[in-house]
Amino acid sequence: MSKDLFAAVEAVRDDDDVRAVVIAATGRAFCSGADLKDGAAGGLTTPDGKPDLERALHENYHPVITGLRNLPKPVISAVQGPCAGVGLSLALCADLVYATPDAYFLLAFVNIGLVPDGGSSAFIPARVGAARAAEMAMLGERVDAIKAAEWGLINGTVERDLFDDWIDGLAERLASGPTLSYAGTKRQINSWVYGSLDAQLALEASIQQEMVESADFAEGVLAFIEKRETSFTGR
Repeated sequence: MSKDLFAAVEAVRDDDDVRAVVIAATGRAFCSGADLKDGAAGGLTTPDGKPDLERALHENYHPVITGLRNLPKPVISAVQGPCAGVGLSLALCADLVYATPDAYFLLAFVNIGLVPDGGSSAFIPARVGAARAAEMAMLGERVDAIKAAEWGLINGTVERDLFDDWIDGLAERLASGPTLSYAGTKRQINSWVYGSLDAQLALEASIQQEMVESADFAEGVLAFIEKRETSFTGR
C-alpha cells in the first residue's frame, strides 16, 4: 500500500491538472494500524531475524510522508473511523485535516512497547504541544474527533452525512485558488515548523528499531495476538 501511495504522490506532483489532493479511505477506517502478525515490518527482517522496522520505515513510509509534506499543492486529510499507527502520521502530514464526529485518533505504539513513528513525534507536538503529545504517546488512549478539534490536532469535524460533499467543496475551493501561493505557504510552514523533519524521521526509525528488538515488544505482540493483558519488564 505504501508503494502505491508513493506512486500516487509522485504522479500528482507532476500533473499540472491536479491542483489539490484529498487523502481518504474507502472503507470504515482511515487506518487501523500495522498488521502485527508479520512483525509490523512488512516481512522485512534483520540478519539476525528481527523485524527490520527501521528499514521498512525508511523505504516504505518516509517517502510518502515527506512527499506529501513537500508537495507544492494543498493536501486535505478526510478521516472517518479509526486513525491509528502510521496512518495517524499520514493524516497529520496534510495541510488541513477534517474528520467525522465518530472518528478517533490513536497512538497505540506504547501498548505493544513501541514509540511513535512516521513523523508523528513531529506532527503531534507541532499541533497540540508537548504535554498533549506526551499524553497521547504515553497513555495510548483514543482521542475522539471532537476533542481532537478542540485540541487543535485537526481543523474540525463535519457530520458524516455531509462529510463527502463538504470535503469535495473544500477541495474544489482550493483547486480554484492561487496554488502558487499555497505552495509558498507550505514552504514557509515547513521551514519554520518542520525544518528538521528528515532528522526526526531518522531518529524515530532508529529508536523504533531498538524497541522492536526488545523483550517488551515481543511480549506486547504476543499479548495482542493472545488477547490478554501485557506484562512488560522494561527490557
